[in-house]
Amino acid sequence: VELTAKEFALLEYFMRHPGEVLSRTRLIEHVWDFAYEGDSNVVDVYVRYLREKVDRPFGSSSIETVRGAGYRLREEPASAPADQG
Repeated sequence: VELTAKEFALLEYFMRHPGEVLSRTRLIEHVWDFAYEGDSNVVDVYVRYLREKVDRPFGSSSIETVRGAGYRLREEPASAPADQG
């Protein structure tokens, strides 16, 4: 899996805190290394990139959205439902 430096840093931070709900602010402060002045949407965008590269190809869902709180790395990734055909 090929990741950019920022994607890798984000994944590493999730992996250092499995099962813990991480707010967008906390992710920005630790992954972007400063008090990011921009829109917190940057976290959503990078989480989507990670999901496309890390989850989708393997049929799993390891990064969970916690509504109103942030994101969490599942301690055991949930498998995507099998296609019935």
